[in-house]
Amino acid sequence: MTAFNVVRFKVKPGMEATFLDAHRGVAGNWAGLRHANIIQSGEGRYCIVAEWDSMDAMAASRPQMIATLDSFRATLEDLGGGLGVTDPVAGSVVLALK
Repeated sequence: MTAFNVVRFKVKPGMEATFLDAHRGVAGNWAGLRHANIIQSGEGRYCIVAEWDSMDAMAASRPQMIATLDSFRATLEDLGGGLGVTDPVAGSVVLALK
């Protein structure tokens, strides 16, 4: 069953290019990843939205996702509220609209 994960970030001022560069090409060889997009949701605020073949495929890629996060962690601001530098959510599709 198709799965998605979304991760919210706040990037430090002046670090946007470094943040985006850290993602270029890294997801190309991740097994089970169908699509991934980074959206800008406000000043210095970004979300990654990724579509996976399944929750299992996504879970199997967690070491690669964490390694990628570690490569740009210094560009991120704490989101507050005890979240740290990321706010991730994931789940299986329950209703496909289009």
